[in-house]
Amino acid sequence: MKRPAMVRAPLGIVNGVELTFSAMFIALMIWSLANYLYVSFGHLHMHTPEEKVWQAKFRSVSLRLGYIGNTCWAFLFFPVTRTSSILPLVGLTSESSIKYHIWLGHLSMVLFAAHSIGFIIYWWAMTDQMYLMLQWSSTYLPNIAGVIAFVVSLGIWATSFDRIRRNFFEVFFYAHHLYILYVFFYILHVGVAYFCMILPGIFLFLIDRYLRFLQSRRRVRLFSTRLLPNGTVELTFSKNPGLSYNPTSILYVHVPSICKLQWHPFTIISNSNLELDKLSVAIKSEGSWTQKLYKQLSSSLDHLQISTEGPYEPSSSHFLSRDSLVMICGGSGITPFISIIREIIFRSTQPNSEVPKILLVVAFKNTADLTMLDLLLPIYENSLDISKVQLQIEAYITRENDQQPIEKAHKLIQTKMFKPNPSDSPISSALGKNSWLWLGAIISSSFLMFLLFLGIVTRYHIYPVERRGQNYHYSLKTLWDIFLVMACVFIGTSVIFLLQKRENHVEEKKIQNVEMPTPTSFPASWLCATERELESLPHQSLVQCTKVHYGARPDLKRILFDCKEPDVGVLVCGPKSMRHEVAKICASALAENLHFDSISFSW
Repeated sequence: MKRPAMVRAPLGIVNGVELTFSAMFIALMIWSLANYLYVSFGHLHMHTPEEKVWQAKFRSVSLRLGYIGNTCWAFLFFPVTRTSSILPLVGLTSESSIKYHIWLGHLSMVLFAAHSIGFIIYWWAMTDQMYLMLQWSSTYLPNIAGVIAFVVSLGIWATSFDRIRRNFFEVFFYAHHLYILYVFFYILHVGVAYFCMILPGIFLFLIDRYLRFLQSRRRVRLFSTRLLPNGTVELTFSKNPGLSYNPTSILYVHVPSICKLQWHPFTIISNSNLELDKLSVAIKSEGSWTQKLYKQLSSSLDHLQISTEGPYEPSSSHFLSRDSLVMICGGSGITPFISIIREIIFRSTQPNSEVPKILLVVAFKNTADLTMLDLLLPIYENSLDISKVQLQIEAYITRENDQQPIEKAHKLIQTKMFKPNPSDSPISSALGKNSWLWLGAIISSSFLMFLLFLGIVTRYHIYPVERRGQNYHYSLKTLWDIFLVMACVFIGTSVIFLLQKRENHVEEKKIQNVEMPTPTSFPASWLCATERELESLPHQSLVQCTKVHYGARPDLKRILFDCKEPDVGVLVCGPKSMRHEVAKICASALAENLHFDSISFSW
């Protein structure tokens, strides 16, 4: 995103490309509705002599609004398909495209609400045929299935608004799982023809969901944890050395002892080039789930059962090609930038490589939050050469006016090792090294299998019934389609996943258990510059490039306009107000050299 085109609620930060495609999509909706109405008004569907023309047209408008909502559904599932083969083609990830799912979800619900309310008015106030709303016809679409789908969708919609999602996340989380019922009754209502219109998105989503389920059955090995006094915890897992990922990748974490159902996404702060056999995430204890995790890890625990999904990575790290990078964050928003800094450190050690100059501007509430800067360097790598990295850190403590002693906070940092469990395994890719090749094999084989079985069922089961002049049950046709889609996805995905699981198992046997270091062998915090040994030279270098400001907030406009390099990448991760302020600055006419990019945890 070079320059934001619009920074305004409720859409948030929108660039020119997004604005253009949104306008094109709205134009498609308007054109489709106009075309549907033009054709239907010329040939009114199911119009009887007793019915007035305006009533038939009212019914036609209500019906066609449902058609337009179905068009929204054709795109609804693509943004939430985490292992999507389509999103990377346009430089997107499932996390960055969640907002498109939200937009499409709200638009489709408005259209379906208008569709449903229109028919209720038509049956109740115009024709006195409310009994049709509860009808399950054997030869036409079942209205009662649509009613059930609409009622379920209202529950999902009501809990998906921003205020509910933020303050009552568990309500939003569990209500959203009603999508299974919603999709099932929705497909029964619209029938086979309109199911085929939305099939590509649902087909890819089903493959993704089943792959995630298979990967999440494995318990991963938690190697160590680092507890910071501000409530942040760093989890370090063992990983397959062949697993690589880009900076700002996401890992989903599940801890059954806290909640059997909940999965939470966290930014990976490690670098697959620097840490070949380890993967780390940073978690700030801000909600009930994370607070319970911090409490468990603070206890005398020697093993913790954890499952993971991912990692899910961006398709590229284009911002690393800039002349300089300005990374602006607040609190836990620093975590994606840790992975970027580690990637730059790695690239700086490679021959004939150029790395951008880095300015990290971070706003913390308290002095204890400064301990998060300890995560900038890997805990197990003490001999890194960071002399070629031009790094400047400006840290702002907003709620304390006077300098506080930070040595006391660093003494509270705890590092714990965990006993290896034979049933735990390193984190590895669900589909191995050639994941895109195997994903393509799953999609193509599953879909070809679906077409083959659908042809067989139609030719040898449905057609003989209709050839005798009988009507095959309308809903049974739809159920056959649903069953065949799910069965083919199950077969195709399971076979290839099991083949890859065997390969991963062979590689895991090659990973030897190395002697684990004790907590006392880890380097002390780099922010405390006393009693340093030669091996902590990278930490001393970071101390020298860090400046802490107390009782102040960063003057973002001054900081950004002071960047005179011709190609400056501006990355921001933090509260909505911070992201919007930075976006507005980058959108101004004076910011020709600033290229904006936002990383959001709040969608």
